[in-house]
Amino acid sequence: MDMRVLVVDDAALFRRLISDVLAAMPGVQVAGTAADGKKALAQIASLKPDLITLDIEMPEMNGLEVLEQIRKTGMKTAALMLSSRTIRGGELTIRALELGAFDFIPKPEGGSPQENLEQLRDSLIPIVKSFQRQFEVRSLLGARGPAAAAAAPGVVAAEAATPIAAPVVPQRRLGSPIVLIGVSTGGPQALARVLPGLPKTLSAPVFIVQHMPPLFTEALAARLNSISAIRVKEGENGEIARNGFAYIAPGGKQMKLVPGQNGEIMIRLTDDPPENECRPAVDYLFRSAALKFPGRSVAVILTGMGKDGTEGLRLLKRSGCSSIAQDEASCVVYGMPREAVLAGVIDTVVPLEKIATSIVRGVAGATV
Repeated sequence: MDMRVLVVDDAALFRRLISDVLAAMPGVQVAGTAADGKKALAQIASLKPDLITLDIEMPEMNGLEVLEQIRKTGMKTAALMLSSRTIRGGELTIRALELGAFDFIPKPEGGSPQENLEQLRDSLIPIVKSFQRQFEVRSLLGARGPAAAAAAPGVVAAEAATPIAAPVVPQRRLGSPIVLIGVSTGGPQALARVLPGLPKTLSAPVFIVQHMPPLFTEALAARLNSISAIRVKEGENGEIARNGFAYIAPGGKQMKLVPGQNGEIMIRLTDDPPENECRPAVDYLFRSAALKFPGRSVAVILTGMGKDGTEGLRLLKRSGCSSIAQDEASCVVYGMPREAVLAGVIDTVVPLEKIATSIVRGVAGATV
């Protein structure tokens, strides 16, 4: 059964470009289009799409208002947001993700129709394919559709396979602790549940790679800072890390950790090439901690597509670092945690609501 998608955008050009990209994907059917939020809600009610692509800024009713109505009325559909590359666009995107959007892509700006089409193809296809895999599993299981997976993250993965738990091993601490977190699809929602659970007195700095473009990571840091006891900010080049602070890698930059003049942990931002098609990349951050600060990390892999972080975890484990993975049932996409678990580089697998407690215990030197 094909996955049905509704395309919602106030610009006719983008409705056509997005529809063209989706129509060329096997197993995807463009069920319809809508030019504003009010029409989108009517189309959702009549067409019952499995997924909608939703522009955030539209006349009549914007994308956030559509998401609020979807949540309020219990409509069974998932949303993929299209966001502008602006500070305001970043702030609205973070809010959309909090309202339950599956993921987002930056909307192409200023290019020719062909260039915009290519950008949409490169960004849309991987995310839609990821959602499509959940849809296919749900269809095989005979369930109602993928919308339940968006409403209750990870339920598809949980039903499709038995969770794998790795053995618990003690951490061998070689210095003051460091917390490392890698996350992708579903990350803003996950981080909004993990970071508020960390105390202001946390005796470690926290370093985060969230797969996001520039400006969006700035908005994410500001939002997380407003709801957390610890200080959350984008990392700055040359900045000395402090306990009780969380540093998010800026979009478009690689972030690594290097020793300062007195052995402190210093942040270094670079324009080094993407890894795993990502910049920032989890492997890049994890590898730097493994090489420059061996045996000191509590490393965490949260929800996300792909396998970024697995090789970095392999290096961290060689020096005795501890590692935690989010379990299937609480992931939006059980990709990055699954790859790490299957590679044998995870000490323990816990649900999202227990990640913060596990980090605190790991920092304290207890068995995670």
